[in-house]
Amino acid sequence: MRKGRGKKGVSLLLTTVMAAGLLTGCGNFGATSGDGKLTPVTLNEVAHSIFYAPMYVAIEEGYFKEEGLDVTLVTGFGADKTMTAVLAGDADIGFMGSESTIYTYVGGTDDYVVNFAQLTQRAGNFLVSREPIDDFKWDMIKDQDVLGGRAGGMPQMVFEYILRKNNIDPAADLRIDQSIDFGSTAAAFSGGDADFTVEFEPHATLLEQKGDGYVVASLGEDSGYVPYTAFSARKSYIEKNGKVIQAFTNALQKGMDYVQSHSPEEIADVIAPQFAETDKQALVTIVARYYDQDTWKENLIFEQESFDLLQNILEDSGVLSERVPYENLVDTAFAETAAKK
Repeated sequence: MRKGRGKKGVSLLLTTVMAAGLLTGCGNFGATSGDGKLTPVTLNEVAHSIFYAPMYVAIEEGYFKEEGLDVTLVTGFGADKTMTAVLAGDADIGFMGSESTIYTYVGGTDDYVVNFAQLTQRAGNFLVSREPIDDFKWDMIKDQDVLGGRAGGMPQMVFEYILRKNNIDPAADLRIDQSIDFGSTAAAFSGGDADFTVEFEPHATLLEQKGDGYVVASLGEDSGYVPYTAFSARKSYIEKNGKVIQAFTNALQKGMDYVQSHSPEEIADVIAPQFAETDKQALVTIVARYYDQDTWKENLIFEQESFDLLQNILEDSGVLSERVPYENLVDTAFAETAAKK
C-alpha cells in the first residue's frame, strides 16, 4: 500500500449527465490567478472513464483551481469527435488516443495537434467472456465471436496487437464485430450471443455484477506499456498559450502524484462525485484493477520509445503507411517542468 498524504481543500461546480452508461462531466472549476482573473480552458475528453482517475483527482482536489484555471469539461464520446472539436476550436485541449494526432498530421493539416502530456501507459480495457474461465489462454479465442472496437481506434488496435503477439490472425482466426457504437457493446453483449466482448470499466465490472460476463484477461497487462491516452492541443494554441498549457500540466502532475501516493480506496473516495451512478464497492474494485496493473505514469512525459511503439502498433494494424517525426508531434517541455515541481 502506498503511503497517503493529506487532501487539499476544493471548491468546484460540476454538472454531469449520463450517456451510454458513462457519466459525461461538464462543469467549470477555477481559481484566482495573480491578476484576480480565471483563465478559461475547454477540455474535451474522449470518454468519461475511471481509467482516467488522475485527471478527475486534479478536478476534485482543486489542482486546476490552484493553477488559476477555469476549466470546462466536455465528453466527446470518441477520439474522432474529440479531435474534430479541437481542430474546430470548440475545445482548447483534447484528451484522446495519440493515434488521432498522427492521423491528422499525415492528413496534411497545417495547424496540426501536438501531444504535451501522457496520462496512461497501459490499455484500459478487458476481455470479458460469456462463461467463467479460470485459466484463460489467448488461443481459446480462436473461432469465437467477439464484440470489438472501431477500426483505427486504440482499443481495437491494441486488441489486434495482442492477438498477433499470440500468433492469432485477427481476420482469419476469429470473428470480430466492429459494427456496434462505442459504449454500447456491453448492452449488446448482455442481449446477444457473442462469446467475448472487449470492455472498458465500469462496463466490465457491471457485466460481472449482473452475471452476464466474466473478466478473463487485461489488455493492459497483455499488451505491455502502451501510450494509450494523452493531452494535446493545436500547435498554434500551444505557441500562443504556453503559460496555460504549463499550468494545466502542473495540475495534472499533482493528480498523478496523488494516485501514486494513495490507496485505491482513497482514490475512489476522491473521484466518487464524478461517477455518482457507480456504487462505492464497484468503484474501488475498478480503481484497484487499474492501480494494480500500473496504469498511470509517475510523470506526464511522453517519451520517444513510447511514441515509436505506438507507430509500430499502427503499422501492424495497417492504418499507417508512413511514420511521422516524434519531435513534431510531441512536446515534452511542459511535462518535464511539471515533474520538477
